[in-house]
Amino acid sequence: MGKRRSRIITIAVFLGILGAALPIVAASYLAWFIAVQRVQKRLEQVAGLTIMRATGTFADAKAALAKVGATSLAPCSDAHVALMRTLTVDTPSVEEIGYFEEGLLKCTSWGRTTGEFAESPTDFHTEDGIEVSIHVKPAISGGRPVMALRSGAYNALVVPSRFVDVLIDDGISIALANEDGTIIQTLNAPDREAVSSLVAGRSKGMTDSDLFATARREGMVAVATKQRSEVATGLNSERMLMLPIGLVSAIFTVGVVIWLSRRRLSPLAELEIAVRKCEFVVHYQPIIALKSGICVGAEALVRWQRPDGTLIKPDLFIPLAEETGLIMPITDQVIKAVISDLNSTLIDDRSLHIAINLCAADIKSGRILDILETKLRQADIRPEQIWLEATERGFIDIEAARSTLARARGRGHSVAIDDFGTGYSSLQYLQGLPMDALKIDKSFVDTIGKDTATSSVTPHIIEMAKTLGLFTVAEGIETKEQADHLQALGVDFGQGWLYAKPMPAEDFIVYHRQTQHKYGRAPEIIRVSER
Repeated sequence: MGKRRSRIITIAVFLGILGAALPIVAASYLAWFIAVQRVQKRLEQVAGLTIMRATGTFADAKAALAKVGATSLAPCSDAHVALMRTLTVDTPSVEEIGYFEEGLLKCTSWGRTTGEFAESPTDFHTEDGIEVSIHVKPAISGGRPVMALRSGAYNALVVPSRFVDVLIDDGISIALANEDGTIIQTLNAPDREAVSSLVAGRSKGMTDSDLFATARREGMVAVATKQRSEVATGLNSERMLMLPIGLVSAIFTVGVVIWLSRRRLSPLAELEIAVRKCEFVVHYQPIIALKSGICVGAEALVRWQRPDGTLIKPDLFIPLAEETGLIMPITDQVIKAVISDLNSTLIDDRSLHIAINLCAADIKSGRILDILETKLRQADIRPEQIWLEATERGFIDIEAARSTLARARGRGHSVAIDDFGTGYSSLQYLQGLPMDALKIDKSFVDTIGKDTATSSVTPHIIEMAKTLGLFTVAEGIETKEQADHLQALGVDFGQGWLYAKPMPAEDFIVYHRQTQHKYGRAPEIIRVSER
């Protein structure tokens, strides 16, 4: 009897353990399967976005090479150099275009060369015959490696990071390679040997160490990977916790795992929640009159402040917001914050202005103008105190942009083009656009005092702005040498770390009062149309 009792107890314990273990094992496997599928799907998205970005960058550079290659202009003549310069400015992915004769560089988009500069060795050819050199270090890059795409007598220099410039989650690595396994560019340091083995393999799957997905187009392969250990993190502790618990706890844990899995949000979902919860704040970077040192205003710069207080950089969420249409409610929150933060300051100093960036969608539709008119009237802030800045991406629909900007100026707002020379517009667009100011991008300011091929561009931009009757505002001023040089060239205003970093509203108000006490107040609200 005793033996039978012991045997029954033993079997009961075994069945009890088995009955509890099986649901736990099933729940653990289900949790792992869901996590893997989620990561796999995200890796496919990242690989797809990367290959789209890479082929688009190649296409832009090839188009520029095709246009310059078709010209009949005399090589290295003023007109020839001007054509290469225009194509460089109009093509966002191209840093420089160069012309070669007998293997030696004769001139570039920034002028004729001095000295002998030989063509770089070719690393591989694209399907359509473009020669590619992966690691080139021309003077324009300041020693940083760039990529050279060569067709006929011309080459185009492209910053390698543009090929993999996509928004990714923590823990994901990207590699871009050709079909022969030559790695073109990486992001977040993927295992190069692993990437080489994946280029010719399956489109997605799992290795001993990584989950991966690939995307292919036009002879290039994008590989997105994430370590299996990162996917498994957090599951082991749950398994250990569930092991001594019975069936009920196991089922409950499965539900919790599924619930937690669904709570794991994509970047887009997190951004949607941030918009809904109004998690965006505004920092203000002062704008200074270079001649007088007076603070005439500030640029409103949006920041994503997470619930834990951490700030997310704009370049990590603005592209996604623009792509999905979330940028418009973010802009609405910026306007609301500016009015809330600086209402009394703007009323007290009517010469002070705040510059607000407009997205391409708002420039096309013009819907933001009615919102501004209502809110400014309620707050007793004058339209002249709100500048509107439009990046060149907003001019894709040039007719719609012209209409919106004309309406904005008609209501009293000054209008500036931001980051000039880094986007899509050509110089010809500026002549027909109703504008007040042109902002010189930091990349051009950085060339001041440096002997680079692009250092001659800044004076041309400034002279062009003067010819068109525009104010000029230089961004990213970091040294007194830059400020003095820009002032000597006739630049009206500047902003940058030399004067102040972007700061919360309360700090900007203190800064503005201090500069008023030191230099005085701006004499009037600045408006080009009234010059």
